[in-house]
Amino acid sequence: MRHGGQILVDQLVIQGCDAVFCVPGESYLAALDGLHNATSIKTVVCRQEGGAAMMAEADGKLTGRPGVCFVTRGPGATNGSIGVHIARQDSTPMIYFVGLPSRDMQDREAFQEFDLVGMFDALAKWSAVIPDTARIPEYVSRAFHTAVSGRPGPVVLGLPEDMLSAVADVADSRSARAGFSAPSPTDMSVLHATLARSKNPLVIVGGPGWDEAVRQKLEIFASAWDLPVAASFRCQDYMDNRHVCYVGHVGIGIDGALADAVRTADVLVTIGARLGEMTTSGYTLVTPPNPEQFLVHVHPDGDELGSVYRPDLPVVASASSFLDAALQLEPVRERPWAAARSGLRDRFTAFRAPEATPGDVRMEDVVLTLDDMLPDTAIVANGAGNYTAWVHRYHLYRSYRTQLAPTAGAMGYGVPAAVAAAIRKPEVPVVAFAGDGCFLMNGQELATAAQYGVRLLTIVVNNGMYGTIRMHQEKNYPGRVMGTSLSNPDFVQYARAFGGDGEILHATEDIRAALTRGLASDVPYLIEIQIDPQALTPKQTLDQIAGIV
Repeated sequence: MRHGGQILVDQLVIQGCDAVFCVPGESYLAALDGLHNATSIKTVVCRQEGGAAMMAEADGKLTGRPGVCFVTRGPGATNGSIGVHIARQDSTPMIYFVGLPSRDMQDREAFQEFDLVGMFDALAKWSAVIPDTARIPEYVSRAFHTAVSGRPGPVVLGLPEDMLSAVADVADSRSARAGFSAPSPTDMSVLHATLARSKNPLVIVGGPGWDEAVRQKLEIFASAWDLPVAASFRCQDYMDNRHVCYVGHVGIGIDGALADAVRTADVLVTIGARLGEMTTSGYTLVTPPNPEQFLVHVHPDGDELGSVYRPDLPVVASASSFLDAALQLEPVRERPWAAARSGLRDRFTAFRAPEATPGDVRMEDVVLTLDDMLPDTAIVANGAGNYTAWVHRYHLYRSYRTQLAPTAGAMGYGVPAAVAAAIRKPEVPVVAFAGDGCFLMNGQELATAAQYGVRLLTIVVNNGMYGTIRMHQEKNYPGRVMGTSLSNPDFVQYARAFGGDGEILHATEDIRAALTRGLASDVPYLIEIQIDPQALTPKQTLDQIAGIV
């Protein structure tokens, strides 16, 4: 006989879970008790549920297995819902456990009671409340299968307090074994014939189901056919950016030549990516529902195919199985696109040449210097904001899952994601970029970093404003600033208060020395960069956007 909390934790161990992120709550005390003896699971206690959920989501990205988060009812669950939304839009496997009031208090609006299924049905792949202690193994098994199958995503399970504390004699589930689809021989024959007659093909990669081995398969396939490959929004680590076939990032701030290449491609082979708003520049590069390009759309979830774009060749397959089949195709000898591929590669290289922006410290110099200093395995995390345009443009991603960036565009993601990465991979350098607005949304998780003794470097880009919103404000209502100015604390003292260290970077010539100190620090280190407010984007100043100059 075991209490429900112990049964639940035993299922996590069976499923291979080795880390959970949580903010403790009285509604799931039995689960915390179960974790007490779970020596194979590292329990990371966080400072706010949003940070905990983002850490779990980032951990799911890093491992390919469901990241696990525990929060309490009501306020806890709603605080952490941002992480569930990120997992949904980023196709990240995740399981979000929520403690609930006892079953005998249901529907009385008990303390912090809320409708879990009603709230999370629109955010998660599946949400449910476990009704009986004896059914915990069944529900957990289904949760792990659901989280990783098809298009991966989040599952939310409610844990009534009395259900967890009750005892039961029940058999454990076995570890999840999700099925994956593969392309048919007919699919691959059509692909071969399509590429054989193509004049101007382009490959776009992204989405779920990748790892370092899949990345290597992609590079072999691209090399054999001399195909140009672009990364979808914030999936830049899906191919070594130094590879001659890599031609850039199809995301925010896209190079004009690459945008034209997407628009004019006669064959668009999309592997894993959904072709969302950011990747298609607001659905303009690829027009729904009938693209002008011959669309080969490969995705592990058949429901995604045709949901926005009608594909000419829909292929229900994982990226791995598709590339396995693609590597069996005989490459054509005639490749009329070779010159265009080479030209796009040259444009990518030219696009990384820095354009000077105003101020004593320039973001292009910071990112390029850091890029030169970091090893191939270093992990770079960021949240959302205009500062990310410099990171995405100037940093070269060299191996898979070295980019932790939310395609959901969530602010506050960089620091908790970096903390999760530093806990998961303490042997590699981890860097978090955050704007001044972005940082203060989850900067408290530096306390978690300090508590668990992890090393990470946080770079706070301080321009005294919500820069992205100010940019749009100046475009649409120039000169009428409202709600976008910020008054900030001393970020370095903030980091020191948690047991970290840091410094303010005042001049470009000091960049390398400051980064050297930050990367070598044994405690969480924060570098504040006070950039000129005029340096609003890598290409345009604030006054230029406002039409003043």
